[in-house]
Amino acid sequence: AEAAELRARLRAVRHTVLVLSGKGGVGKSTFSALLAHGLAADETRQVALLDIDICGPSIPKIMGLEGEQVHQSGSGWSPVYVEENLGVMSVGFLLSSPDDAVIWRGPKKNGLIKQFLRDVDWGEVDYLIVDTPPGTSDEHLSIVQYLSATHIDGAVIVTTPQEVSLQDVRKEINFCRKVKLPIIGVVENMSGFVCPKCKNESQIFPPTTGGAEKMCQNLNVSLLGKVPLDPQIGKSCDRGQSVLAEAPESPATLSYRSIIQRIQDYCEQHHFQEEKIM
Repeated sequence: AEAAELRARLRAVRHTVLVLSGKGGVGKSTFSALLAHGLAADETRQVALLDIDICGPSIPKIMGLEGEQVHQSGSGWSPVYVEENLGVMSVGFLLSSPDDAVIWRGPKKNGLIKQFLRDVDWGEVDYLIVDTPPGTSDEHLSIVQYLSATHIDGAVIVTTPQEVSLQDVRKEINFCRKVKLPIIGVVENMSGFVCPKCKNESQIFPPTTGGAEKMCQNLNVSLLGKVPLDPQIGKSCDRGQSVLAEAPESPATLSYRSIIQRIQDYCEQHHFQEEKIM
């Protein structure tokens, strides 16, 4: 019955993409937000961003929605809209203050994730982007289990170039393979810094073991692209704005656009293959 409820609610979702990271602080929520912004740039496309990072919900801040609250209607919870075609849901909207700590055990977290999927009135959605917490724990198992009632196009895994981050990403790839979650590819974030004055490139996080590129070759996973360090990304996130709109010609934006296009192409191909099988 539970699976049938979830299926009924998510029947109108065409593509679902999970954004994962092995380690915190690699820019996963920023990537999720910019992926949603990039997809929603096409006004004919309806995009939903679901934040299941229960203990560290940063999506409301990044999307410029701090202080917003969730409203209930006859058809369920209404998402908070950034644009007419971009809706967001996060536990951050249920807290009385952004500084409130969420101190919950696993079952309560899992219950909220199920509620987000079952009770939020997303409507017709082309892309549902799910921002997950770091690691491979309760929330990840729950979202994969609940979404198995419908379908998941795959996961995008975000890393930084240094070995301490790649170590955890290998665990994340292993997790995806164990739970049969398709991997769309890996994004290497904070990949070099080009000085705006002298134009020299510095490796702030040196890829001592070959970075994401070498790891992807070894594990037979696609490298979707590399995003350079850019202070403008942090500034835009703090203001709740999209760097894609604020700095459209920056190397980071161009890299993001290329990665978003590759994710789109993968999802369309995945959908086409599913339709052929059916």
